[in-house]
Amino acid sequence: ALREALERHGVQYSVKEGDAAFYGPKIDIDVRDAIGRKWQLSTIQCDFNLPERFGLEYIGADNARHRPIMLHRALFGSVERFFGVLLEHYGGAFPTWLAPVQVRVLAVTSGHEAYAQSLVDQLVAEGFRVDTSTADEQLGKRIRSAKLERIPYVLVVGDDDVANQTVGVNPRGGDVVRDVKFASFIEQLRVETQSAANISGLRG
Repeated sequence: ALREALERHGVQYSVKEGDAAFYGPKIDIDVRDAIGRKWQLSTIQCDFNLPERFGLEYIGADNARHRPIMLHRALFGSVERFFGVLLEHYGGAFPTWLAPVQVRVLAVTSGHEAYAQSLVDQLVAEGFRVDTSTADEQLGKRIRSAKLERIPYVLVVGDDDVANQTVGVNPRGGDVVRDVKFASFIEQLRVETQSAANISGLRG
C-alpha cells in the first residue's frame, strides 16, 4: 500500500529491505543539508502493533469485526534535528516569515527615538516580531550589528522620516531604499510574511 501511494503520486523512492520497524513498514523522507549530508526527517509508518495492544476494532461492510491498521506520521521528525537542518540550510539567515526578529527600527539620534518607538508599536500591533536599539551607539555600528544578526529588515529614521511618515529600508542582502512610506512598508511586509515570498520592488 505504501509503494502504491508513492507510485500514484509519482514520488521516486528506494526500498531498504529489512529496515522496517518492528511494528510495520514505513516511509522515511530524507533531506540533504547545506553540505550534502542526508538526514531522515519526516516519516509515515504503518503500525500493526498498537491496534492489537489497544484492542481496536471496527465493523466492516461485511458486518464483521476487523482490526484497523494505524498510520503514524511525523511531519518534522525530531524538532531539534529539524531546526538544526534549518539553521544549516539558511546559514542563520531565515526567511522573513521565520526569522525570530523580522524588523529592527533604528533612530539616527535620540531626537528620533519617539518616532522610532511609534513604528515599533505599530509593527507589533500588526503581529510582527520587532525590536529597536537606542541611539547610544553610532548608527553605523548598530546597522552592522543588525546585519550580523541577519535581521531581514532594518528601518532607519531621521528628520525627513519624522516629518513625512517615511522610513529608510535596509533589506538584508539588498540595496537601501529611502523615503518609503511606512504604511507601504507594512503592507508589503504583510504580503511577504503571509505568502512566504520575498519583497521586491520597494518604492518610495
